[in-house]
Amino acid sequence: MPSAEVNTPIDAPRGLAGVIVTETRVGDVRGIEGFYHYRQYSAVELATARTFEEVWYLMFHGELPDAAQLAAFSAEAAALRPLPPAVGDALPALARAGVLSGPLAGLRTALSLLGATAGFRPLYDIDADRRRADALAACAAVPTLVTALHRLGRGLQPVEPRSDLSYAANYLYMLTGDEPEPDRVRAIEAYLISTIDHGFNASTFTGRVIASTGADLAACLVGAVGALSGPLHGGAPSRALDMLDAIGTPDRIDSWIRDRVLSGGRIMGFGHSVYRTEDPRSRMLRGIAEQIGGPLVDFAVQVEARVEELLAELKPGRELHTNVELYAGVVMELCGLPREMFTPTFCAARVVGWSANILEQAEDSKIIRPAARYVGPPPPQPLPVVASC
Repeated sequence: MPSAEVNTPIDAPRGLAGVIVTETRVGDVRGIEGFYHYRQYSAVELATARTFEEVWYLMFHGELPDAAQLAAFSAEAAALRPLPPAVGDALPALARAGVLSGPLAGLRTALSLLGATAGFRPLYDIDADRRRADALAACAAVPTLVTALHRLGRGLQPVEPRSDLSYAANYLYMLTGDEPEPDRVRAIEAYLISTIDHGFNASTFTGRVIASTGADLAACLVGAVGALSGPLHGGAPSRALDMLDAIGTPDRIDSWIRDRVLSGGRIMGFGHSVYRTEDPRSRMLRGIAEQIGGPLVDFAVQVEARVEELLAELKPGRELHTNVELYAGVVMELCGLPREMFTPTFCAARVVGWSANILEQAEDSKIIRPAARYVGPPPPQPLPVVASC
């Protein structure tokens, strides 16, 4: 019989930083250049020139749609926005249970229920067409789920989705109950597109690890949502605005930032694990914020400029610039989104990127199974003698 496969352990950097674990056609981040892309196109150019539905199609199919393909895809996705009755009936209890923890906690459970109700089967057992259908259904349902959980948590009735509105417009409509202004729709749409995917971040990698086991698509997304809920990943847009609130006025910027840095605190909205230049998403969202204008935008621009100067002084040799979080928070605040919905809104976009990565991972039957170095007491130790009574 052939010998069993033996893998020689390889030391990897802490956090797997810079380790290539697979090949992908979905997209990439080139941190030194300050550039990232979806498939073969600049993500920032897509965010400024295309609709969410077009980019969604691109992520699932590898090419931008023509007019007929876009119309058919948009109609197919819009028809999947309403929730199955069993899921809708469970949302009030999930909202009550998650009053303190917020919509993402409820979303994890709701996605599990959606997968069970819709009959999602293990990726390993179904073909590519069924995998795509499950992914499309899940992506279409996430905005409905998070907005319904948010409203129920505040004693309001959910707003039923409308198939005649775009993805971004329908999201804002379900959140507020009012048809949104076109400029607000376009601002949120650009934000949503800009956050669909961003390389092998923690939540995307988590989704792909679960997909490598052959689990169903809902299980993969639940794991990804769990990773996203961590404040070091997707929870920072509201924290960046909280920082602006804490600073308060321009004359307090220097003292507040110096105290924060010298005490070892983190400056929310600045620095990135990949980029060594300005985050291209920040640059784009700052432009959108400046188009809307107002005191919050002016203050954010002042804080950004002064913080970069202070960080250069206090942390010489390090490239610390704004990341997506600062101006993402500003744009969402200007468009009327409550802060507790910033991360769920991020999730409503990233679910498309997760799903594209999960569909790609499902094509590979190799399970992701790294190793760890044991550093505990040397085994085997003798078992302690059990004292008799």
